[in-house]
Amino acid sequence: MRKKVKGKKEFLFALPPVNCYPSRKEWENTCWRKILKSRDFFGLLFTPYERHNFVMRAAVISRINAGKKYRQIGEELWLSSQTISSIKKAINKNSYRSYRERSKTERKKRVYSRDSPQTKRKPHGRPVRTKYGTIYLP
Repeated sequence: MRKKVKGKKEFLFALPPVNCYPSRKEWENTCWRKILKSRDFFGLLFTPYERHNFVMRAAVISRINAGKKYRQIGEELWLSSQTISSIKKAINKNSYRSYRERSKTERKKRVYSRDSPQTKRKPHGRPVRTKYGTIYLP
């Protein structure tokens, strides 16, 4: 992928400059096609964690296309049904957005009502946290 030239590392190909294209989107698409043609370039771009995520997404897509259920896919690949669902949405919309990214806009926000009673009685006793919630002991 790289060749040494008197102590310097040089890539075998260079990406075109942005100002040669009418829009950044066209430049990005051209660069992406060029990167896809280079096999070794992915090893330089992605961390092992990102490669793992990429492979897992591809594996989920292949299993969804094979007709497997979420539970089967989750047990086989150790993924949550939420992750599998977001990848399936990506197939339908042709773009992947993680749960974290979607939470910024799509997730329901908690609504606090203004009509809640202002004179709420406080419980008597000492609060003790249990697996069923907080209880108050005298």
